[in-house]
Amino acid sequence: MFKNCVFAAVLVAFLASCAGAAEVAEKVEKVEKVEKKGILLVAFGTSMPEATGAIESLVSAAKSAFPDTEVRLAYTSNIIRRKLKKERGIEIPTPPEALARMNDERFSRVYVQPMHVIPGEEYDDLKSVVDAFASMKGKYGFPHIALGQPFLSNESDCELMAGILARHLAGQGKFESNKAVVLMGHGTPHMANAMYSAMQGALSRLSDPAVSGRIFLGTVESTPTFDDVLAALKKTRVKSLVLAPFMIVAGDHANNDLAGADDPESWLSLFKKEGYEVEPYLVGLGQYPEIAKLFVKRIEELVE
Repeated sequence: MFKNCVFAAVLVAFLASCAGAAEVAEKVEKVEKVEKKGILLVAFGTSMPEATGAIESLVSAAKSAFPDTEVRLAYTSNIIRRKLKKERGIEIPTPPEALARMNDERFSRVYVQPMHVIPGEEYDDLKSVVDAFASMKGKYGFPHIALGQPFLSNESDCELMAGILARHLAGQGKFESNKAVVLMGHGTPHMANAMYSAMQGALSRLSDPAVSGRIFLGTVESTPTFDDVLAALKKTRVKSLVLAPFMIVAGDHANNDLAGADDPESWLSLFKKEGYEVEPYLVGLGQYPEIAKLFVKRIEELVE
């Protein structure tokens, strides 16, 4: 009888200590989760080593602006991710993979900021992922997760971007000798493609006489088309053009569809055929210092 009582007492004490330990562990886990914040930057991606500087510039700007918050990167393009892994052994997660890892590592507040120019198909896909994680409850969900805006979401964004483009390109001497700048955007069948027309409107309203009426925007996969840009140019007396990407990264489209010297269908070849002198400026928007500042501002708006 005595032995049974002793055993029962020891068992009760053991279970109490386990319960206490479990309670302490649970409290520690909650504290760790509340205090751990992270920023996930999301780009379409690029497999061209010489083009990665634009993405790296924005990542670096975010890290400098938020030194106490861990900053990570994900790519939305599976083709680029697989190519990087196969050819260079570089593994970059998708947004779902990156967020799952951050949850497993007990991040409690996660801010997802895209590097997309417009809120098109890629942005919609990203939003669906963030919404899915936001809907999860319990230990597999985040106490807080939020998605930031792309660079162009409304007319005010277009006006801001137009000013940045004008200042940067003028600073690089791209309007000297009566030159005009032709920008190539990606283009999409998504309704957000309308942002390119809104962007051209903002560029047309620039008040600086040195650049007013000398920046034209087209897309490689939608409207405005090359023919639209050409028709607008023919209304001017400009005969010298600077071709630049209106994309975060000066990747495949910029190097081939825009400035491919050996491609008879590239914009460089087509403009030359029309009698224009053409100068490529293959610098992605991500490498513009003011774009990096704007990107940081987007994140600041998200975390407030």
